[in-house]
Amino acid sequence: MQSGFPEKARVYRKLFATPDALPARMLLTLMTEDAREQMVPAALAGERLDRALARMFPEYSRTRLKDWLLEGGVTVDGGARRPKDVVTGGELVRLQPQSSLAVTSEPEAIDLEVVHEDDSVMVVNKPPGLVVHPGAGNLRGTLMNGLLHRVPALADLPRAGIVHRLDKDTSGLLLIGKTLEAHTALVRQMSAREISRHYVAVCTGVLTGGGTIDAPIARHPVDRLRMSVQDGGKPAVTHYRVLQRFAAHTYISVRLESGRTHQIRVHFAWRRHPILGDPVYGGRLALPAGAGERLKETLRRFRRQALHASQLAFKHPASGETVRVEAPLPADFAELLEVLGEDNNA
Repeated sequence: MQSGFPEKARVYRKLFATPDALPARMLLTLMTEDAREQMVPAALAGERLDRALARMFPEYSRTRLKDWLLEGGVTVDGGARRPKDVVTGGELVRLQPQSSLAVTSEPEAIDLEVVHEDDSVMVVNKPPGLVVHPGAGNLRGTLMNGLLHRVPALADLPRAGIVHRLDKDTSGLLLIGKTLEAHTALVRQMSAREISRHYVAVCTGVLTGGGTIDAPIARHPVDRLRMSVQDGGKPAVTHYRVLQRFAAHTYISVRLESGRTHQIRVHFAWRRHPILGDPVYGGRLALPAGAGERLKETLRRFRRQALHASQLAFKHPASGETVRVEAPLPADFAELLEVLGEDNNA
């Protein structure tokens, strides 16, 4: 498939009923790369074709390579093959990366707190209230807009290099791959659960100790904007330990083993210890009996989930060395802990 005006026009018509429906300041481009050819190394003899492709073309994800194979974008010795077919070594593989639609918003000069950056990787400490990806009603002022301004080359990468996401009102560390090779390697680490992500949170109620929540998560059957614990959902495992107990709340450290949408928020709400301030899963604010006036006022003003991505550890895609990054608590979260502690000792 070659890119060009007729092809772009067909894509635009598919996405939007009329040219006027194209959202303001949104850019749509079709990207096509040159075909590549490579012999299957003898060392890969006996491997499934999809696995061999992932070894031969590590700059692309296995999922993308498999899709291209099924779409006819990969041939072996001039013919079509199935992902499960076994290679013997010496076959000529021709890879034609298929055109893909890149949808991004325009670069914007947004102040981003970068806590680690090199030629391959960037880690940003996202403040609460900042949307990560553009979407309906949020085409401007997102983290992606700021990244595209800081590193224009990210426009050529999936999701502008963003490896994972945080909810709008969750603060903390976000990982970005700055090259296609780095982004692919980091996505694979994430899929293999090789990236360590730690959070801190304040939940309602007093926990007696740490533990593990192992409960599958799926889209809520009625409210499609929410997630819920359901039999048949995707596996989700959350480990936690108690950092400090207060009169009616608990400060906890959380480690994700999986990474489902809203996982921490859903799991603790399911355990009837929702994250403090969570507007979706937390229910109505309940002021603790006997709480002081400062605590009551602080709880009323804290209108987001008390959840912060505090630590991140991953293998650097270029050097192979382990990179560990930490982010301090944002001001509102630090104040919340201070007031909870004062009230606890009153």
